[in-house]
Amino acid sequence: MLKKQMAGVIGMVLAITASPYFSAAQTEPSVNADGRRNIPPTGVPFLRISPDARSGGMGETGIAIAPDANAVFWNMSKIPFAEQKTQVSASYTPWLRDIIGDMYLANVAAYHKLDDKQAIGGSLRYFSLGSMQFRTAAGNEMGSVRARELALDAGYARKLSDNWSMGAAMRYIYSNLGNAQSAEGQGKLYKPAHAVGGDLSFSYHKALQQKNNLEGGAFDFGVVLSNIGTKISYASEGDKLFLPANLGIGAAYTHAADENNKITFAVDFNKLMVPSITEEGKYQSGQSPIDAAFKSFNDAPGGFKEELKEVTYSLGAEYWYNNQFALRAGYFHESAQKGDRQYFTTGAGIKLNAVGFNFSYIIPSGSGTARSPLSNTLRFSFLVDLGKE
Repeated sequence: MLKKQMAGVIGMVLAITASPYFSAAQTEPSVNADGRRNIPPTGVPFLRISPDARSGGMGETGIAIAPDANAVFWNMSKIPFAEQKTQVSASYTPWLRDIIGDMYLANVAAYHKLDDKQAIGGSLRYFSLGSMQFRTAAGNEMGSVRARELALDAGYARKLSDNWSMGAAMRYIYSNLGNAQSAEGQGKLYKPAHAVGGDLSFSYHKALQQKNNLEGGAFDFGVVLSNIGTKISYASEGDKLFLPANLGIGAAYTHAADENNKITFAVDFNKLMVPSITEEGKYQSGQSPIDAAFKSFNDAPGGFKEELKEVTYSLGAEYWYNNQFALRAGYFHESAQKGDRQYFTTGAGIKLNAVGFNFSYIIPSGSGTARSPLSNTLRFSFLVDLGKE
């Protein structure tokens, strides 16, 4: 009985932590013609939760916007174009508090430019899923566990030319959803899971000279392959889960109206590179991560039309006054068949000398608005500059 309960707990945790799994709390979900949703499953979906308040206020756009310390998560290759030599960021997000009262995501990130062409960066993400109580089939308490996950990143970025750069990062992933063994010592042993993954990214940055020779305008473009790595498993036997491998493409345009006013418009597109559920409802766990990534662009039961539904898009805008006060807004959209996350975001920031503070807020929209677990989601971020170019 314990084996089934543990499997259920792990399934529940994976179902509420991120990405398409929000659909469990939506109303009147869109389904396939045969009555099924087709949401590509992954392990450790917290890897796709954006950790910082700046991008959180811009509809989750972050691939091509001006780099800060959180570029380690979004796009490592942007960092050589950063204005500051060294920057540190700390972020905190109370997550899905309408479901679990003590769930949160904490993130610390930093980068350092070795010279005008090279930079290194790293981050630590810690995801607490709160305290869980285990019981036998008869209802007897068996103890509690505080489920937690973390990801430790380290990366390097380099300019390839005045406008192009590339970056790479490695990631260690740890996920502990509780230890348990089936009754009488038989069957599966559930244990903490470990995995290794990596990112590869490319960026294009072009400074734009605007009217009256104003500086500050720019066009940016980025491509990021993230979470490419090993599979992850919580059991001594059985299917292994894919990491949430993802292809992200983003662009941003920054316009400097005058010396005190600057605005950025950004758009991101993202697609998970993991197998779709087959038309028969099977999880294609037998593929290698690389094969699954390539086949993920042509394996949806509904063909190309359904593949397009697996692409999420984000729109964002950021306005700065005097490089001290910022206002942000954005929109995130995911197909109802693939998770049904649809929400507006808003946020603000202030920067005084070398210290900055940002916050953001999510406003759910679409069919699941009334019961969305994303309601009242706030993010908070601090940034500290430790040197300017």
